[in-house]
Amino acid sequence: MVARSLKEGAELRLKMAETMGESIYAAAEAIADAFKAGRKLLLFGNGGSAADAQHIAAEFMNRFLIERPPLPAIALTTDTSVLTSIANDYAFDEIFSKQVKALGKKGDVALGITTSGSSTNVLKALRAAKKLGMTTITLTGEGGKAAALSDIALQVPSRSVPRIQEAHIVVGHLLCELTDTLLFKDVGKR
Repeated sequence: MVARSLKEGAELRLKMAETMGESIYAAAEAIADAFKAGRKLLLFGNGGSAADAQHIAAEFMNRFLIERPPLPAIALTTDTSVLTSIANDYAFDEIFSKQVKALGKKGDVALGITTSGSSTNVLKALRAAKKLGMTTITLTGEGGKAAALSDIALQVPSRSVPRIQEAHIVVGHLLCELTDTLLFKDVGKR
């Protein structure tokens, strides 16, 4: 079982190398362009995808591989008072869209993470971001509606939840590394 799972993950990453390179680079360019323009990145998702949103935001806010200024990335999954008040007073489906409406501005980037591509609260947030003139990026697996709401869809070519989740953090790290390279080419590695 261990060898099989590791081989599945390795085979998926090889397939991603063939099919996702251009879209990953385009997403990093969009994020870098937003940061250059003084805009921000808002990230959101549920469960493991919430953890990925927080992980990626931390890499941008603190640093990834190089010493550089902090970059404005906010995970909309971390404020329990906001999340629970919106869920209680309105609906769980609104927890991200209300935050996007409050914090998002034209020129910002919204990165929605949903393994299934079908999380209603992520879809609503993407729609809200589009109305505000934000660039929308989704990190998904095969299927669902999220890709259709995206300016840039990062669709992992799989329907296996564990393999998709593993691939998502690989893509998140690539976005951080590429964005750093685009913004800070002349800064040395640590």
